[in-house]
Amino acid sequence: MPALPHSVLFCCDYNATRSPMAEGMMKKFYGREVYVQSVGVKSEMEIDGFTIAVCAEIGVDLQRHRARSFHELQEWGDDLGAFDLVIALTPASLRQAQELARYNHLEVDYWPIMDPTGIGDGREARLAAYRQTRDQIRDHILKRFGPPRE
Repeated sequence: MPALPHSVLFCCDYNATRSPMAEGMMKKFYGREVYVQSVGVKSEMEIDGFTIAVCAEIGVDLQRHRARSFHELQEWGDDLGAFDLVIALTPASLRQAQELARYNHLEVDYWPIMDPTGIGDGREARLAAYRQTRDQIRDHILKRFGPPRE
């Protein structure tokens, strides 16, 4: 089994879709073995309802998730340098993470994950796009960190 990092930070553009999915699945799969948080480059959006729905399908509850930015993460007392690994899920968050990594010694990975927002006409088509994004993230997590330790 691959060794788990002590702490992981997932980041995307708004912390409303992809990074909350990743945070929720990581917590479900590896429990208290890993400290996990997520942020966005910006945080002016609330978590997406389709994100909550497709994660609930696999037993991940994101209803209480509150979007926050890199800046708010630091304001609220989480030092970026305390994370062993930052995983960027979008090009903008990768640039932000790399910029911050210049000042903190941390590993930055990039997983290009599809943005499901705005894809599909009608509820079922939109849910299918969100499921595809969720499954993409899940596959990356399992490939990188191994089978769930639940």
